[in-house]
This record gives sequence, structure tokens and C-alpha cells, in this order.
Amino acid sequence: MTRAAITITGPIAIGLALGRLDIGVIVSMGALCGIFGDAEGPYRYRARRIGWAAIGGGIGFFLGSLAGGHGWWSTAVIVLLAGASALISAGGNIASLAALQMLVFAALGAGQPRDTLTATFWFLVGAGLVWLLAIAAWPFKATGPERAAVAEIYDEIAVMLAASGTAGARAARRDLTAALNDAYDALLTARSHLSGRDRAYRRLMTLLADTTPVVEASVALVNVGRQPPAEVVIHMTAIAEAIRLDQPLPPVPEFEEASRGLAALRAGLEGLSSPSGKRDHRDPEDHVPFTERLETFTGRVAWSHAARLMLCMGVAEFVGWALKLEYSYWVALTVAIVLKPDFGSVFGRAVLRGVGTLAGVLVGAAVLGIDPRGWVLVVLVALIAGALPYGRDRNYGIFSAFVTPLVIVQLDLAHTGDWGLVLARLTDTALGCAIVIVFGYLLWPGSLRPRVGTQLLGTLESLGKYIEHGLSGSDKRMKLRRETYRHLSDLRNAFQQAVVEPSAAGLQAAAWWPVIVTLERATDAVTGLAVGIQRGAEPIDPEAIEALTDAVAEAAKSIREERPPERMPMPDLDRLSRLVGELVSVLATLRGPDWYTRTGGQIVRRLLQPVRRER
Repeated sequence: MTRAAITITGPIAIGLALGRLDIGVIVSMGALCGIFGDAEGPYRYRARRIGWAAIGGGIGFFLGSLAGGHGWWSTAVIVLLAGASALISAGGNIASLAALQMLVFAALGAGQPRDTLTATFWFLVGAGLVWLLAIAAWPFKATGPERAAVAEIYDEIAVMLAASGTAGARAARRDLTAALNDAYDALLTARSHLSGRDRAYRRLMTLLADTTPVVEASVALVNVGRQPPAEVVIHMTAIAEAIRLDQPLPPVPEFEEASRGLAALRAGLEGLSSPSGKRDHRDPEDHVPFTERLETFTGRVAWSHAARLMLCMGVAEFVGWALKLEYSYWVALTVAIVLKPDFGSVFGRAVLRGVGTLAGVLVGAAVLGIDPRGWVLVVLVALIAGALPYGRDRNYGIFSAFVTPLVIVQLDLAHTGDWGLVLARLTDTALGCAIVIVFGYLLWPGSLRPRVGTQLLGTLESLGKYIEHGLSGSDKRMKLRRETYRHLSDLRNAFQQAVVEPSAAGLQAAAWWPVIVTLERATDAVTGLAVGIQRGAEPIDPEAIEALTDAVAEAAKSIREERPPERMPMPDLDRLSRLVGELVSVLATLRGPDWYTRTGGQIVRRLLQPVRRER
């Protein structure tokens, strides 16, 4: 919150003090673009998010400012940028963020006639300021907290080994368990903020996994009261220090292997420091062929989103021209933010945007209406800017309520006291939301029909292939793994877009949710088995694989034929117990509500019942 207040308000304050409020406002606008991209998480991830948001926003601001005020040429540029934005969004979380900033600030830039190159330069200065402040501690901390958590494990191992055979060994073992839990919590929390793989965190996670043999051997020594040589304890503290400083691990010292426990400990330590260890190898699944990446941008869903966004942006530009709106770019801006295809329900976002903007306009009206002067205005902007991160993390409507008055003040500092301007903002926002609801929702083919079921069929078909090839050790495992998880991601997006809609799609989406969650767990179970097979475990028996794929096929067939699935025989193998349990849950859930004949109340009551795992 403090960083948002400083980076957005600071340029306005400096511009006010130097008599160049126009430049201060542009720098503040660039800072707003950077704040949109900021998020909690590792420094590397934050640097990428803010950096790409700044690049996308800068490109959009430049093109929008360049094309602004040129009639239909301006409209063509905005519509083409809308299509490009929708296609780029298919590239992932950060690509989607950059694409949104490009479109939003293109719409804003189109309404700000000024020297394009100079304005873009100051815009990037503001975004760069946010980037620098967000990663200022990177050279000193970087993955520091997570590395410290992993290093703490080796400190505790050293303490436990030193206390072996004494009364303090039990307490030291409890401390080691706590350190292990803290390390896993720290790394998993950091990983949850990442939109993709990160080499530094992957190595830390692998190092943490490789720690298990060392921990097990150390605990075995303590359980029999055997104390290892002093050089082993010293080596543990040296490992901890190397991890903290992000340096290569020290070589394993020579010591006598007087027992099987010490031999196991040496083997574990050598596995840690081996230069050919797996922690230094790039995961082969990280490499995605270019042709497969290209399919993401050429699929039917991506082009459908692009066409819808281009249509609505074109209508927004036409409405602004036909009604001769003085600030028509605000209509396009509203459409761009509401209709972002991968950010949830179109209907829900339009409603939240409308309600949030109404509240924000009232705040903006209060700010502009009281005609604050000088530093009073700076303080008010700081208060609103400081609340932006809170709104962004809580609710889209709350976020709109905070960002609307901020943008109003940024763009209209020269119009304080102009209540007509405030009413124009409210009218433009209402028009933008109406365009989205009518052209992007009510009239758009398929918007009122349930879409989650169709996506679910594709996910089940992909999962069936993944089970067949992944559990047999086939070379197609990696490609099918990516394909299945991509289907799951699309399925979640379809659910998020449909669940709050007032049509039948929203009701049916709620009914599908237990199936979606169980399918994700089933896919994780397949991945665990497939990785084990890749590392040397025996492939699953073909008959068991056939039984599993038949169960998945029956689930898909029951959805397609709108009937409850039949009970399917399942393999009785301990290795498959987790996967079998999840597939049984999928079938049991599908035997629940009949979404095509039951009422909404019946569906809700069925969803409140626990899912039975039938065997």
C-alpha cells in the first residue's frame, strides 16, 4: 500500500512543486500501470510481472496516443489492438496481464492529445519507478527467505546429531520437524504466486526433496543413540551456510563408515553435492516445442475471444462517435477492462464494474467538486492510491471503486470543480457496461448456453489419453501431461466465467464444481505415478490401465448422453489407490443431480451432501 501511494502520488507532488503538473500526471499514470502488475511473490516473478505490464502499457499508450484524434484510423488501431490483446492473453498469466495493460492504456492514450514520444517516455519513467522500488531488495534477499528456511533444516540436523545420545536429542528432533514444515510452507507459498516454472525455486524444491535421505539417516543414528564424527556435524553447518549464501555445496568430508547408518548418511550427502545431481539438470518437461506453443494462439477459443473483444471495442468507438461524446475513450476503456476474456464472468464483471464505478464516481465527484488545492489534493490522491492494492486483492468491484476516482483525478486535474465531467464519466461507464452485456454476452453465440460441460468432456478425453500413455511409460507422456493441465486450466476459466451468470450456465457450472476439483486431484495422481515410472518404477499392468481408461470414458459418455454413469470395475492395486479413489468420486458425483431435469434448489441440496467414495 505504501509503495502504491508513494509511486502514484509522488510524481504529482513533484510536478506540483516544480510547476509541471502535466508531466507529473503522466509519470503517475505510468506508475499506476506498474502497480496493476505488482503482486505478492518471489522477486523474480514480481520483476517479470511489473516489467511486462510496463512494456505492454507503454506500447499501448504510445500507439493510442499516436492514433488518437484521427477519426476512423484511431478506431481501427484500437480494434486491432483489442484482437491482438485477446490472442496474446492465451500465452499465460503474465502475457495476459501485459495484453490487458496494452489495451487499457491504448484507450487512455487515445484520449490524451500531446507529444507522443515525450509522453510515452515519462509514462515509462513512472512504470520503471514502480519496478525499481518493487525489486530494490532483490540483490540482498532474492530467494533469501526460502533459502534461509531450507538452510535451517541443516542447522537443526547438526544440532540433533550433536545431541545424539543425550537428553536433548528428542527436543532437537522436534525442532528438525518444525524446520522441515517451515521450509515446505515457505517454498510452496512462494511457488503458489508463480505463474510458471522458476529455475531458482525449482532447484530449492529439488534440494529440499533431496534432503529426505539425509534426514532419514540422521534420525536413524539418533534413534540408536549413535553420535557421528565431529566433521559430519561441521559439514552440516557448512551446507546450511552455503545454501544461505547461494553458493555451491561443500564436498563431503572423509569419515569412517562404522555403521549402516553412517553409510546411508554419506550416500545422502554425496547425492546432495554431486555435480551431476538432478538439481542441476533442467526438467525436460520445461521445454515446449514451438509448434505446440503456437497452437495456443491459433485455437478456436483464442480467436473467439479476439472476435468478441474486437466487436465490442468497435461498437464502443462507434457509440462514442455517434453520440459525439467528449470523452469517448472512457467507453472503450470500460469495455477493455470488463471484457478481458480470461478474467472471469463477463456478466459478473460488468455488474461489479458498474457498481464499483458508481461508488468511485461519487468519490471522484467529492474530490473534484470540493475543488481541493495544492497539497490537499496530493493527500487525497495518496489515500486513494494506498487503497488500490487492498481492492485489487479483495474484489473487482472494490478495486473499481478505488481506481475510478484515481484515474478521474489523474486525467482531469485541470477540471476541478467541473461536476459535468463527473457525470460524463458515469455515463460513459454505463454505456461501456451496456455494450459488453448486450454485444459480448446476450447476443454473443453460446454465452447463454452452458459451456462448462463441453470443456469437461475435452478434459476427460485428454485425461483418458494421459492415463493410457503416462502409466505405460510412453514417450507421449510429457505432451499429454501439458495438454491435460491446459484443459483443466481452460475448464477452470469456463467455470469462473459462468458461475455468477444468471442464466442456466451459472446454475450448471455450480453443479460441475465437485467434478472439476476431483479431476484435478486425479490428474495429479496420474502425474505422480508417471514420474515414478520415468525414474525406474515398473509400468502399470495393461489390464489395470484399460480399466481406468474405461472408467474415464464412461464418465465422458454419461455427460454426452445426459445420463448417470454406470458402475465400473476398478483395479485393486495399492499403487493405484489414490487415482482409483478420485475416479470413483468423479463417477459418484456424476450420479448425483440431473442438471437437465432438477430444480436449482435440488441441485444445491445435492451439492451440500458429501461425495461418497463407492468401491
